[in-house]
Order: sequence, then C-alpha cells, then structure tokens
Amino acid sequence: MSGAIGLATVGMTKIFGDFTALEDVSIDVRAGDFHALLGENGAGKSTLVKCMMGFQPPTRGQVLLDGKPVSIADPRAARDLGIGMVYQHFTLVPSFTAAENLVAARGHVPAVVDWAKERKSLDAFLETTPFRVPLDRPVRELAAGEKQKLEILKLLYLDQRFLILDEPTSVLTPGEADEILGLLRGMTDAGLVSVLMITHKFREVNAFARNLSVLRRGRLVGAGAVGKVTTAEMTQMMVGDAVPRPRAARVAHAPVADAKRALEVVALYASDDAGTPRVRELDLHVEPGEILGIAGVSGNGQSEFIEALTGQRPIDDGRVFVAGQAFSPTRGDFARFKVFGLPEEPLRNAAVPRMSVAENMALRSFDRAPIAGVFGWLKPATMRARARDLVARYRVKTTSIDAAIETLSGGNVQRAILARELSEAVDLLIVVNPCFGLDFSSAAEIRNQILEARNKGTAVLLVSEDLDEILELADRVAVMSQGHIAMTAPIGETDRNAIGRAMAGH
Repeated sequence: MSGAIGLATVGMTKIFGDFTALEDVSIDVRAGDFHALLGENGAGKSTLVKCMMGFQPPTRGQVLLDGKPVSIADPRAARDLGIGMVYQHFTLVPSFTAAENLVAARGHVPAVVDWAKERKSLDAFLETTPFRVPLDRPVRELAAGEKQKLEILKLLYLDQRFLILDEPTSVLTPGEADEILGLLRGMTDAGLVSVLMITHKFREVNAFARNLSVLRRGRLVGAGAVGKVTTAEMTQMMVGDAVPRPRAARVAHAPVADAKRALEVVALYASDDAGTPRVRELDLHVEPGEILGIAGVSGNGQSEFIEALTGQRPIDDGRVFVAGQAFSPTRGDFARFKVFGLPEEPLRNAAVPRMSVAENMALRSFDRAPIAGVFGWLKPATMRARARDLVARYRVKTTSIDAAIETLSGGNVQRAILARELSEAVDLLIVVNPCFGLDFSSAAEIRNQILEARNKGTAVLLVSEDLDEILELADRVAVMSQGHIAMTAPIGETDRNAIGRAMAGH
C-alpha cells in the first residue's frame, strides 16, 4: 500500500444560476491527517466533496494534491489520483460475496476469473490492512459494521490513499463505529491514508479527528485542531447568530396511583412485504409522561413494528393497548385515544407534498369543528387562521401558508408536521428518527418540542438510530435486535457500551 496523500482546495467556488452554493472555500487536509468537516444542512459540505471527487466542476478554484494543482474531470480521474469516497448508503452488490465485490470494484474484470489466483491476492492484501471481513459470505448476510468495513476495504484495494467518509457511522452500533474509526485513525497515524470525514457527531470528532473545518452558508467560517476548539465553539461556528430556543428542563412526574399505561404492546408479530417475520413476540410499555427510546441498528424490525403499530402494515399476532383499552390503528381510535405521531420521512409518510402548508396542517382535523362547519363543509378562513397560529408558535419558516409543503426545507417540514400533531391534546406521541438529515438548529428545535410534550404528561415512543438522541431525550431505553426487545433499562442505570452490546446482539 502506498503512503497517504494530502489534498487542499484553494478558493473553491460553485455557483448554480443565481445561487452560490460554495464561495471561496480553502481547506487543507495534510497527508496522514484525520480531518472532520462540519456544517449544517445546506452549508456546502456535499458540494465541496463533489467538486473534490469530480462529480461537479467548480466555477472557480482548484484542487492541490500534495501541493500540486490537479484537474479532476470525473470520479474516475479522482480514483486514478488516489481519492475515494465512502458514501452514506452502501454501494455493495448484496448477492455478491465480499471477494466478488472487491474484484468487481476494479472495473476491468476478465470474462473468466481465476478465483484461486484472486483469493491468494486478496488474502495477501488483507494482511496489509487492519480490517477483516469474511470474503466468502454474500454481502446481504453481513452485519452493518462488516459492510462498512468492506466499503473501506474496497477503496484501500483500489489504492485510494485519500478517503472521504460521508456520515460513516450512521448505521453502526457505538462499538462498531468506535472500532472502524479507531482503525482508520491508526492508519492515518501510520501515514498510510488521509481521511476527510463529514459528520454531525461531536463525540466522534473529539475522539478520532485531529483537525476540523466548519462550513456555514457556503463559506469556511472556522478551522482548528481538535482539542483546542470546544464543542460550544464548534456549535457557534455552525449556527452563527441563530439563537435556538432555550432547552426545556426535564420535569419530574410523581407516580399516579392506578394510572393506566399509555401504551402496552403484548407479544406482537409482524412480517415484511415478502412475508418474512420481522417482529417476533415483542413486548413493551410506555407510561404517561415518559419517553421510551427504542435503539437499534437499522433493519432489526423497527420499521415493521412502527408500521404495524400505526396501521401501515397488518399485525400477524399480538395485542396493543392504549390507556388500558384494546387499540386498533384506525382513524377513529387515533382520535379517541389521542394518539399522534411524526413518522420517518414525513414528506412521504405524513404529508401531501403538493398541498399547501395550511391544508397539510388540517389533515388531522378537517372533518371536525371548528374547521368543519355545518354539514361538514370545510371553513377555509378558519383553517388558514389556525395554520398561521401554528406556523408562528412552532417557528415554521415558509414563504406563505399557501405554499406547497414540498417547497419547505426538511427541518421545516418536520416542524410543520409536528405542529399539526401537537396542536391538540396528545396522550401518546410516536416519533421515528425525528431528526434524521436535519441540521443542528432544526434538530435541537424538534427535540425540544418532544421533551416539552413529555413534560406535559404525554407518553412518547421514540424510535431512533441515533443513540446520542436517545441518551439525550429518553427516560428509559429499549434495544431492538432481530425483531424483539433485547434489553430494557432506565437511562440512568445503563451506558453507551451496554446499549451497544445489546444492539449488536450480545
């Protein structure tokens, strides 16, 4: 394996029509550096790395490789220069083995592969890396951590010595994330590779990165050595003068005698679209005024469980009780038991994209007073007045309540749907990955709203693949692994390592 290479951008600028996505950005990732790239959504991180990788030509500026100007016309040119990228979502062929994925990555594969020769070559290659994966198993059978290792191995196999990682730990357990980032940090310390990591997790920046750069609104607003820049300073660089609403304090709830559980799920079974069982004998409960956080690596049945609980997927077996009574996921029971929710990808799952903000905010209550008048006729003036109030209270940024909701940013779609779901009395709130893909300010705002609902006595079932989010919000954590609850504990009586072991099935 060759040694690490350094990469710098000088005055990198990218303009799309009247919009400047990137303006005069100069960053320097030296050979052997582990460099973190931070910034909110829309800050220009993706545009910057696309210019580095040759996906987009810069309007102005240049890339220097080991101090020398280079032209990167396309991703193949980047690969030939030793620059590779691990994307947020896996790019492996699921039906291929790990060995087949590595060989196929070369691009030029003979019609007849001499596998005895290839295996000997691959085994020799693996001896030069700290990563290990089973070469003969199909990728679909590998754990998420093994898949991520294979993605990195693929780049090392192609002799890529400058690695760009886009949110590399988003689908990993804490243990897997620490193992992979630790191995990469060791490789940078040894001078074998350089790493530029796009991330939003300050813990990983402080634990593994050596230097950092921060973008905001397309400009470089800060840089420095990790350890000399505090988390508070990183946050200030990212959000600038934006002032987030003060965080709600957690309110203690006194036990209520004979109180009914807000939600109780008993021996629930559900299958995926192919009929394969994905939820198996699942038991859990949520008390009023409590946030139960369900942690787990993606693909362990969380999606099927929530879809079954909310009526998007049939329940194969088991019972669901809300406030001590049998619950069926119908519009009538949702209204009767005051069950509301913020699903994953709300623009796809909880909104009608081309309808207006006001109309989407009325979807829960359009058939009831005061929005519904005599004979059920809709009262547009009342609907729009209610929407204006919700937009103001929940700080939804929109050009108009009459604008199509699909024109809003991701964070403002989240705010608009959460405003709708919390606009009435709520006894049970079901939220799934509420801050996935959101910038720092939007995520803080959404989490604040969830905590405030909990403080008012609402029971919250929070399903999240972000363990930091669960540790921040939840009163209890339940770990879902292979379709069932593997452990449950109060947040104060467990830790990240114990949760991570349960997430990994140990």
